[in-house]
Amino acid sequence: MNELLEVLRFQAPKFGAELARTAYQRGLAVTQKDGTTRPIPVTATPVILDAAEIRRRGELAARLGSATLKMSDAVLNGGSSEVLLGALSPLERAICERTWKQVSRLATTRVDLFVNTAGQPRALEINTTIPAMQGYSDIAARTFIEVVARHFGYPEKAIHALLTLNGSNALALYRALLDGYAAERGGKMPDTIALLCRRNDSQITELRYLAERFREYGADADVVHPDEVSGDDAFIVNGKKYDLVYRHLFVRRLEETPSPWMEDFLGTVPGKKAVFLNPPTSQMEVKTTFALLSQAVADPDLADGAGLSPDELEAIRACVPWTRRFRRGPGVGPGGEKLEDLVAAVVAEPHRFVIKRAWDYGGKAVFLGRSVGSVPYNERAQALYGGPLTWAELCERAITDTTGGGYVVQEVVDTTPEDHLVCTETGVLPSSFFVDYSAYASVGLSKQPAWGGVCRGSMGEIVNIMGGGGVLPLITSEVAHKLLMAWKAI
Repeated sequence: MNELLEVLRFQAPKFGAELARTAYQRGLAVTQKDGTTRPIPVTATPVILDAAEIRRRGELAARLGSATLKMSDAVLNGGSSEVLLGALSPLERAICERTWKQVSRLATTRVDLFVNTAGQPRALEINTTIPAMQGYSDIAARTFIEVVARHFGYPEKAIHALLTLNGSNALALYRALLDGYAAERGGKMPDTIALLCRRNDSQITELRYLAERFREYGADADVVHPDEVSGDDAFIVNGKKYDLVYRHLFVRRLEETPSPWMEDFLGTVPGKKAVFLNPPTSQMEVKTTFALLSQAVADPDLADGAGLSPDELEAIRACVPWTRRFRRGPGVGPGGEKLEDLVAAVVAEPHRFVIKRAWDYGGKAVFLGRSVGSVPYNERAQALYGGPLTWAELCERAITDTTGGGYVVQEVVDTTPEDHLVCTETGVLPSSFFVDYSAYASVGLSKQPAWGGVCRGSMGEIVNIMGGGGVLPLITSEVAHKLLMAWKAI
């Protein structure tokens, strides 16, 4: 769909400000600690994919999600459980030890991928604690389609059909929550849904957007906060009982502002006072688990011990780059080569590797060997270790730093920046973005809802919306074709 992109580049100055303004009004924003908001940039240039490819990536994400649950269970059930438990904060660990055996359903997970220079999606990590952005992705795509369609003279009464054709992650999330609830409650449907988050959560505008959509779909939904909740045998806020809880609350936030009631609630899966289907699963998201998935492809005993299916192993083989725990000792490298010492091999060839703290948020402890000396690299080294470090010095610090479970090392996924147009309320700006693709999926449901994905862009190779960057509308090839035909008909 290069033709549509060319048209958009030419026309964007005429609709870009409206696109940015409308997306911000709908909730594409970051909320600061003081309650003020700033827009998350949105592009006038979308990512265009065939619907079949979007489904394929979702199927890969579903298999990786189920494999990750199996692998973390196998580790926790064996003699090496400290490998995962030791990475967690005290409260995360306590909740994990209390709940992991009961976790069988996850309404939503998100696998973050880079598409390499050969066009292959490669999974960098999996998110299961708070795999957000279903609302953000919908806001970006919906607003793009509506604004561009109107600018191109598309029939107003037919725009809704375009939106339906493109799909909705908010709707997929809603259906996943209802399917999971029905499985837990003998086929019943919830009347009320609470979206739980802290006050002035950085993504609260997204949660408000989701609550509005859930109400449209038929459930009575509200955004609620931990300090509002009470109830001896029910989840109650201001006298209102909620049947289902969607958690957007990091366990570590409860360590900052302790709430015994909430800690007890999160420690009961799938819940007695209310059903909640995205329980804390830090053990799955620890990157050590991801490293073990990668290793399982070359280690049949590890794969068998976790009970990985042929489909799951094939998904790992297809899209998980070589990833290992970062520690001294012999091993096998990304190309199958034998290594006398893993750390020495990583030090010797920095351009091939990235090291990541096994359990951390926001990319604060992610280091690309080929970025040594750059401003982002030096800033991270300064923040973590008090000053700039060479690659060899950083590797030495990493193998002795046990915070968050130490580090993992991963083969770098080669990708190239793309030219995009970023919209602001005053116009459009040309930018060069590294673009990732995150695929949503559910685990343990009888069927997968029609999940899509979300695309983020950043000027740096470490993509994180809360730390800067923007959202790119994800649209299907069919929707793109219809928009192009509308333009040609003008």
